[in-house]
Amino acid sequence: MTERPNAPIHTVPVTVRFYELDPYGHVNHGVYVNYFEVGRVQLLEDIGFGLPKLDTLGFRFVVVETTVTFLKSAVANDQLTIETRLTALKRVSALWEQQIWRGDELLVQNRLRSGITASDGRPTAPPQGLMVALTKLLPDG
Repeated sequence: MTERPNAPIHTVPVTVRFYELDPYGHVNHGVYVNYFEVGRVQLLEDIGFGLPKLDTLGFRFVVVETTVTFLKSAVANDQLTIETRLTALKRVSALWEQQIWRGDELLVQNRLRSGITASDGRPTAPPQGLMVALTKLLPDG
């Protein structure tokens, strides 16, 4: 995943805030998971299917599995870029790859599988418009 595949990349800038640091002065490991969530949620918003709209339509993205690899630490006031790409899309799930960069320095990687559910938690196919929008994000989209 350290290579940048030929898939559309969505980026979101983040500035590290002091309260996100652990006692050693580095970004706490759990905060990176929040950063990745910011990347995915902003991507959905930018393609016209933000969380409020999905909720109104009766759909939700839920995290099923995530694997985070920490390579280097970020510290207060670092300017980071969250990169998010969709790598696979199935009927009721999606695979995402995400990276956090400080300039050209890769800090953290994430592979995530999300499920698509109805508001009651049952796995379901997403609305057609969302499938069309997500398909455009795939490497061959």
